[in-house]
Amino acid sequence: MSSSLPGISLTGSPEDAYALWNTLQSMPVDEDCSQQSPEPIRRKRTTIERPVTVQGPGTFFGKETRTLELLPTDREGWWFDRADHPDWLRIQVAIHNVWTTGQVVSNIVLRSGPPHNYVRLVEHIIALRMGMQVDNLIIKIDSGDPPLFDVGSMPLVDALASAGKVDSSIPLDYVTVKQPVAFATPEGKLLYFEPADPANPRLELDCGISFPNAIGEQRIKMVVNPQTFRRGAHARTNTTAQKKMICQTVGKLFADVRNLGYTDKNVLIAGKKKYHNEAGLVVNGKALEAVWHRAVLDLLAAIALIERGVFIGKVSSYKAGHTMDVEAIKGLYRHDLLEYVSLPAQS
Repeated sequence: MSSSLPGISLTGSPEDAYALWNTLQSMPVDEDCSQQSPEPIRRKRTTIERPVTVQGPGTFFGKETRTLELLPTDREGWWFDRADHPDWLRIQVAIHNVWTTGQVVSNIVLRSGPPHNYVRLVEHIIALRMGMQVDNLIIKIDSGDPPLFDVGSMPLVDALASAGKVDSSIPLDYVTVKQPVAFATPEGKLLYFEPADPANPRLELDCGISFPNAIGEQRIKMVVNPQTFRRGAHARTNTTAQKKMICQTVGKLFADVRNLGYTDKNVLIAGKKKYHNEAGLVVNGKALEAVWHRAVLDLLAAIALIERGVFIGKVSSYKAGHTMDVEAIKGLYRHDLLEYVSLPAQS
């Protein structure tokens, strides 16, 4: 019997990756959304039909109102445009523009050019590129600090839905991995990418988390489409009661979190044995908000950094996070492990 996964391991040993994959497979599936009917294959790149605006309290400056203006464009990809610095170049949502994944607060920060041309905590925005099937978009933002909403990313989902979609004349490319690729860490984290089936071009996620607190072990399986994305977009960032307290006390000494806008409404707060606020996305009496957030608003955000096209295939994640996600995408690029997919001809 084989003691390793098919494909190659870029970090960690093949044996460790296999053991972690088996651990994930042994976890009960709390919610399975992987057997849905396939979506029609999209052939053209899309953008929104009309501009829309979304406002909310700042993530890192909670007393400030932040504004996002979502604009249609013919330019391929997603782009941030710092409206407060009109002379700076736009920041493409791409792996080569990732600056950091945070020190105290884990998040994806994009930067291009000068050090101050950045946007923090972009993951809850850019994940929509994968889930809402909008391929070209300009996001005009009035600072480097995006809004943090009380209901995950739902205000953005509703805004994009209200803006409508239009097809362009530009063909839509799909990419996948050339072969299965595993990433494992000594801390017991795993990411495993598997190639797409060209006859069934879709993105599937198998996501498991494990925390030594009220969150515990959770696992979901899903195919990514607007319906499953909308469900997961309700999920808030989770934190521990201890970390929230540290951020709001000693954390005020550090610029990264001095004005962090966490409240009892916009984050899920987990204590050792119970949540300190009401957890959502309950299935069979078990709150799955944390694992839905991990799959839809964290993991998909990293996959959205693959700017070459729409990624399809299967990704299995066990206990991974932003830093590992980003390093894995960098690894796929560094080792030239992505390729375009030839889809079936239209009937």
